[in-house]
Amino acid sequence: MNKPRIPSLRLLGGFEAAARLGSFSRAAEELYLSQSAISHQIQQLEEQLGQPLFSRVGRGVELTVAGEVLLRSVQLSLDALRSGLARIGTYLDPGLVVLVCPAPLQQGWLLPRLAALQQALPGVCPLLSTDETARYVDELDVDINIVARPLQQPGLLEQPWLQDEQLLVASPALAQRLAGLPLAEHPAHVSLLCLERTLTAGSGHEALPAMLAGFRRSLILDDARLLQDAAERGLGVAWLSRWQVADASAGGRLQMVAGYPAQAGQQWWIARAAGDTRAPLVAQLYQWLLDEAATTG
Repeated sequence: MNKPRIPSLRLLGGFEAAARLGSFSRAAEELYLSQSAISHQIQQLEEQLGQPLFSRVGRGVELTVAGEVLLRSVQLSLDALRSGLARIGTYLDPGLVVLVCPAPLQQGWLLPRLAALQQALPGVCPLLSTDETARYVDELDVDINIVARPLQQPGLLEQPWLQDEQLLVASPALAQRLAGLPLAEHPAHVSLLCLERTLTAGSGHEALPAMLAGFRRSLILDDARLLQDAAERGLGVAWLSRWQVADASAGGRLQMVAGYPAQAGQQWWIARAAGDTRAPLVAQLYQWLLDEAATTG
């Protein structure tokens, strides 16, 4: 089956303007064309499609059923094209660096350091993404990627970045109340807030440790940021990443629960294109992230 021929953008643009404005003459004014030019474009488009797209109504026009179907498709396509053109303009900014990083790490480790980053690299404009499906570093969509395991993509420079830990945390008031009780009595006084994937994580670092087996689960969430928020509100204790809660701990919003040792967590990796980068600031930001991790980790 042959694919239908796609009309030229010139014809589709004239059609979209006439359909949106309900008038060939107003479309002509908007596009700086004559009314006869718009009429000719619409005639050409109708001949290519084999369908009438407009019917005359008084001094204006209205869409036929075929015209309404085409208008929806054209507007979606034009919106996508405008969005793509806007992205191109954005990527021409020499200071832009696209950094993909899991949301919990951005929340607890990266965002509190943005002021220091801007001071160290005043020309950089980070575009921060939490899209963990963007695993390929291609120097257009992704400049730097922070991931849970090596990408093993040809042409990459990648190395271990931050070593994480898992901690049992609670609001300061709740942590202090538990500190006055024997560990064996904790499950009777507080419930456990859970991240959904920790319930199926097997023996991985996110799995709930045996020391928490006696706690009643009172809330299960699929977003670690919401789990942290629930813990800060004093709704229970939560098993969370050290680096995710670093800012909340430093700000006194969360506290490690005494008597529950930290356990080894995720080893995070960082990657960029090897050799010369798309812009010097990409390599500079990459090195700043490495240096900052070495200082704090």
